[in-house]
Amino acid sequence: MIPRYSRPEMTAIWEAANKFRIWFEIEAHACDAQAELGVIPKEAATAVWEKGNKPYTPERIARIDQIELETKHDVIAFTTELAEQVGAEDARFVHQGMTSSDVLDTCLNVQLTQAADLLLGGMDKVLAALKDRAQETKLMPTMGRSHGIHAEPTTMGLKFARFYAEFQRGRARLVNARADIATCAISGAVGTFANIDPRVEEYVAEKMALTPEPISTQVVPRDRHAGFFATLGVIASSVENVAIEIRHMQRTEVREAQEYFAPGQKGSSAMPHKRNPILTENLTGLARIVRSAVVPALENVALWHERDISHSSVERMIGPDATVTLDFALNRLASVIARLVVYPENMARHMNEFGGIHDAQRVLLFLTQNGVSREDAYKIVQRNAMRVWKSFGIDPDNPDAAAELDDLDREAADHDNRLFFFLSKDEGLAGVINPDDLGALLDEDSISYHTKHVDTIFERVFGES
Repeated sequence: MIPRYSRPEMTAIWEAANKFRIWFEIEAHACDAQAELGVIPKEAATAVWEKGNKPYTPERIARIDQIELETKHDVIAFTTELAEQVGAEDARFVHQGMTSSDVLDTCLNVQLTQAADLLLGGMDKVLAALKDRAQETKLMPTMGRSHGIHAEPTTMGLKFARFYAEFQRGRARLVNARADIATCAISGAVGTFANIDPRVEEYVAEKMALTPEPISTQVVPRDRHAGFFATLGVIASSVENVAIEIRHMQRTEVREAQEYFAPGQKGSSAMPHKRNPILTENLTGLARIVRSAVVPALENVALWHERDISHSSVERMIGPDATVTLDFALNRLASVIARLVVYPENMARHMNEFGGIHDAQRVLLFLTQNGVSREDAYKIVQRNAMRVWKSFGIDPDNPDAAAELDDLDREAADHDNRLFFFLSKDEGLAGVINPDDLGALLDEDSISYHTKHVDTIFERVFGES
């Protein structure tokens, strides 16, 4: 939780003042419930609220810390300071029948639900930015790549739509994870309710906007927390997924998109020409931090018997670190997407860079639909596609030397669609396919062929065409 990667709204959730405020409310609501049940005097419950319900100022927090130096127990230090505020006579009824985990676990779950609400807000910002950019670039053609190599055309809008759908799934997972973590345990030592009525738990849960934990063994079952942090890890990976795509598009030799570069911004202390993808590189790093919380959270599930505290030190670190980091990352990502600069002219140039080679599958299917076996059609198209590569000086049979161009290779340079040129010269197609039919196929608008179902995809993703 360093300020560089933190937003105050999220860090406030994990500050001592908020934690102790939640602890107080848990104790005070428990007193109210006990008073209604006749376990403690109503006057004592009233006194807790009237005298203890004060802001947790730096002075109060310092006093709790001072007491903990002696007690070596944070909850006892808290209740001791509260007794100083309320008075010993009424404070003796505070924490009646409860154990420390009742306070600690219920508080942690409140904090995690508060954090989840902020994270959901961050995801909504990302989703809104992705939707806007998807609509804006819906039919903007760009080269799709598999294994980093030119494959077939797609659109920039489909890239954004894909990420939108991914974050929609992530949001749904987080909603479920929030519901799963929003439980309250006020069940006393080893979770048997021997010293406290289950109705107290039900009362506190309602007041804290939680649900009663069906069965707790003095601690809330940690599979809930494991699921929560695993969800954060998946969302962080989605953040990185977008960041990696932007970083690739910003590479100098690609330059199909780039992060906004502000006036006065510097890219390098040594090289004044640099315009580096620092924000998305940063997001890649932050995603690693969030994911690093997942394995410890999974390991926290297995505790000794009815409880131990091997999970405690872990959660005191990963709770703040994972939520603060992901909150910052989501808000940064939303800004990056909203301000992303795209270069359609570079996309178009890359589309036409290799002589129509991206229509190889289209030709393959045409041949199979016109009587050529798939095996023969594949050999024919691959043979001519390799000739296209060679005509650009890329010889797959001689990778260590420049390709030796023949007259046909040099002639191909005068044609925009080199794939069709080589196919039209292929003796293996003579008498099999009418060259005019093949030429008509490749004369059609290639981009429209590849984008004809974009509306259908958008309707699936956004519910609109």
